[in-house]
Amino acid sequence: MTDVLLGPAAAPRPAWRAAARATPAISEGELGQVLLGAHGRARRPWAIDIASDLATVRAYHAVRHGVFVDEQGLFAGSDADDVDDDPRALVLVARADDGSVLGGVRLAPAVAPDIGWWVGSRLAVRPEARHTAGIGPALVRAACAHAERLGALRFDATVQRANEQLFARLGWRRVGAAEVAGAPHVRMRWPIGRHAAQARAAKSALGPLLAGLHLGGVGFVGDDGAPVPGSDLVAACDAIVPSLVERDPEWAGWCGVLVNVNDLSAMGAAPVGLLDAIGARDPSFAARVLAGLRAAAVAWDVPVLGGHTQFGVPAALSVTALGRTRRPVPASGGRPGHAVTMTADLGGDWRPGHTGRQWDSTTSRTGAELRMLAGFVADAQPAAAKDVSMAGVVGTLGMLAEASGCGAVLDVAAAPVPAGAGVADWLGCFPGFAMLTCDEPGRGVPPAGPATSAVCGELVTGRAAGGVALRWPDGELTDGVPGPVTGLGASRCVEVRHALGTS
Repeated sequence: MTDVLLGPAAAPRPAWRAAARATPAISEGELGQVLLGAHGRARRPWAIDIASDLATVRAYHAVRHGVFVDEQGLFAGSDADDVDDDPRALVLVARADDGSVLGGVRLAPAVAPDIGWWVGSRLAVRPEARHTAGIGPALVRAACAHAERLGALRFDATVQRANEQLFARLGWRRVGAAEVAGAPHVRMRWPIGRHAAQARAAKSALGPLLAGLHLGGVGFVGDDGAPVPGSDLVAACDAIVPSLVERDPEWAGWCGVLVNVNDLSAMGAAPVGLLDAIGARDPSFAARVLAGLRAAAVAWDVPVLGGHTQFGVPAALSVTALGRTRRPVPASGGRPGHAVTMTADLGGDWRPGHTGRQWDSTTSRTGAELRMLAGFVADAQPAAAKDVSMAGVVGTLGMLAEASGCGAVLDVAAAPVPAGAGVADWLGCFPGFAMLTCDEPGRGVPPAGPATSAVCGELVTGRAAGGVALRWPDGELTDGVPGPVTGLGASRCVEVRHALGTS
């Protein structure tokens, strides 16, 4: 049998209490049906549920005890440990048609607070049920799916050496050897590609699409705005996703200004004017979009100079912004060894209807606060900067590193995160106001009004340009983004530096 452990057993304790209090994220039976493909196939005589009552948790603990204490003698007296008392721990069980528990597995966050690092443990199946095909592998697959659903960015297990091949067949990767209770074990990890998939979907097509256009000029590749040749102007343009315009027109109008001001701010430019293009089914709908846009323009004190409106068409909104700066800050100015700082406004909450995807800190801020945030990069004058937007924190850091011709490491536990947001969601959402800046270690950044700043990583060599590794409190690295995000490559300035052998 597989034994997945966090550490040596502790003294016996009433382990059922925490698990019995756990609230199921989905209904009983649903998880097993989805993962095991019950629909359209011959029904198996068992299903996987979340243990949500005391009797089920006790039955799971009896199975564990029978396997690890009585059968294997791995533990003396009890296999209970501190994880059983963690109120965040969950138990998944395989239940027969008569309701009896055939086996189960436990999963829980590895550290407090939960930063997206989860561990699976105490996987056990009753001896008489081991000839029933697939219970053990199904429990492992269910644990992986449930951990990711709960926001895991890293999911580990320590398994008995004899079960390494089982986990490998299920897609797990070996990361090292271990010893538990005097028995040889193997440390395994389930690969989670959440942020890599997000970055790929949002940005990977850009390189091939934009080949030959030479956007941005020398020193500017993949930036949030573009310096206008022969002037001190910076231009930026963003289109709001049409489905968002249709569902939440006032918020879409507000965001049309927000994202463009952020793009200018990332280059150290002060906004001087906006142009908008609106598509709407009728004037009343256009008025709702313009209400949000007008409110944001007043809040950031930036005039709407003109634009275009068309009726009788699907909902659409695009905004172009112009700003001024004599010293635009590039995304390509980073060097290996530079510290990465995240400056983010942690106020606010998830936008209603967009939980886990869009954080709204800006609508509750005063105009003075918003304008202070907008001037942060201009005051800081870092070597490199990027506004966090569609690709999330991890993907945006990858774009900055790619433009700078290097890789990056993000310290997950050091990144500023709002109290009301899960780490995995926050690192992948549109965060309202969040800037990534790079500079020499120790240089620091100036105050940013209501925003919070923290050094949370560094640019590095030895990884593919644009690749981002996630660093955890135990020093382990996992893939955030394995390689280039956009395919646009490094700026020509970086190429010249490398050719000259300079940093």
